[in-house]
This record gives sequence, structure tokens and C-alpha cells, in this order.
Amino acid sequence: MSFRHQYVIGDLQGCYGAYQQLLKALDFDPKQDKLWFTGDLVARGEDSLATLRDVKVLCETGAAATVLGNHDLNLLAVWLGATKMKKKDKTAPIFAADDKNELLNWLRHQPLLAYPDAHTVLVHAGIPPHWSIVQAADYARQLEGQLQGSLKQLGRLLPHLYSKSADNWHAGINGFTKMRAIANYFTRMRLCQQDGGLEFTFTSGLDQVIPTGYLPWFAWQVPRERKILFGHWAALKGTIDLPHARALDGGCVWGNYLLAYRLGDGKVITSSAHCPKP
Repeated sequence: MSFRHQYVIGDLQGCYGAYQQLLKALDFDPKQDKLWFTGDLVARGEDSLATLRDVKVLCETGAAATVLGNHDLNLLAVWLGATKMKKKDKTAPIFAADDKNELLNWLRHQPLLAYPDAHTVLVHAGIPPHWSIVQAADYARQLEGQLQGSLKQLGRLLPHLYSKSADNWHAGINGFTKMRAIANYFTRMRLCQQDGGLEFTFTSGLDQVIPTGYLPWFAWQVPRERKILFGHWAALKGTIDLPHARALDGGCVWGNYLLAYRLGDGKVITSSAHCPKP
């Protein structure tokens, strides 16, 4: 299908008001346009339930698509009792909703990696330097298969996706350790070593001192056949625009704004509204 415009929108985080305002700024028409979301549809914003419902409807009609972020995986983990709801998250209304199971079953069937067009690839956090995009797509499918299996299988997986320390990637990695590492690269990564070693404590902008031996994942010089579009790193405020990588989390939930990146010409449209402060 040919679209008038396609836009990639950074982390919504449940910022429903800013999201609706951005759609107006885009003059979005679901019959002519398509939206792509970087994941983290829910969490800290004022209305995660309305946001999740809206995105689900758009995706089911073909007017949108999304990848999974760390907050989306956390929502699934809370649903199945694998972890407790975080105090800062405002997702309780989702679990009180009549359509809770329908929403969360839909969410777990969303991908970790998608191709918005012939020149780009979409993920939540990034793709590490030791993976090609082809390899990343294969690893994404492996974890997606686990997320989309039976609820019993999902319930076994989710408790193993959380660890305060990162797993080293190696040729023999397997089982839940491998699934956790894949989830960490796609949904939690900011800094890494050239061999993929992750650092989880640094969440600041690039004007702060970066731990020795690490670089932002996109700073490692790796040839890429597609531009990687990503969210997750709110402190970047969407300022990173490289030939091989584009940051799109504008940090709306932290008092900044949502960003929409128009495929084709790379124009960025910014919401005029941000998420209400707690």
C-alpha cells in the first residue's frame, strides 16, 4: 500500500494529551498515513490506558505499527505476576480495565524490530555493534517466539528477563540467559563496549562523563545498510541524527516534547504539548 506520509514517533509513555496534539500537528489521516512507534507506549504519562487502546486500534487497521520497549515488557511482567508495578508507573488503570487481557495479549504479539521502509530499521533502544541488522532480525524473532507463545511459556520467561547486571554475549549463550541478553539489547541499551558488553547505570546525556571503555552504542563505527531509528534514551532529547542512526525519544514525559520523524525527507515535527508533570 502506498501512503501519503509515514511518521516514526518516539516513546509515548502514556502521554495521551501530547500524543493527540501531535496527531493534529501532523494532520494525520489513518486512511492515507501510517505511524510507527518506537515502543514504550505506556508507563509514566497521564493516560496509558487510552494511549494503549488508541495505538492498538490504529495497528489493527493497518494505520500504525509498533515495536516493544522495556516499559511494554514490564507491563507484561506485571500482568503475569513476574514483577511488581513500579511506583512511578501510572499503569494501574490498564489492569482494572475490562479489556485488560485483550490489550495485553495484543501487546505481546508486537515485534522487537520492524522495517518502516527500504532504508530504515526500527527498534526501541538500538542494535549493538557486534550484530548486523540481519543477525538482529533473527535474534528478535527468537525472543518474539517466546513472547508470543502460550501464557504458561510467557510466564516462565518473564521472570528471567530481569537482572541488575548485564550478560556477556558469546557463541554458546543459550536459554533464558540468551533471551535476557536479546531483550537487554533491544530495550535497555544505551552504552556498550565494542563486543556488546552493556552498562546499565548511565542514563544521562552525552555532556556527562561516560564510564571508561564504553561508548553510546551508535558511536561505534560499524557499516550499516539501513538507518537505525530508535527511542528509549530520553536524555538525548532526539538530538542524535547520524547517517546510520536517529534518536526519536524527545523526553515528553520528562517535561519535553514528542517527536515525529517523517520518512522520505527526514523532517521532524514536534508536539507543542508535553506530558503533565506529576
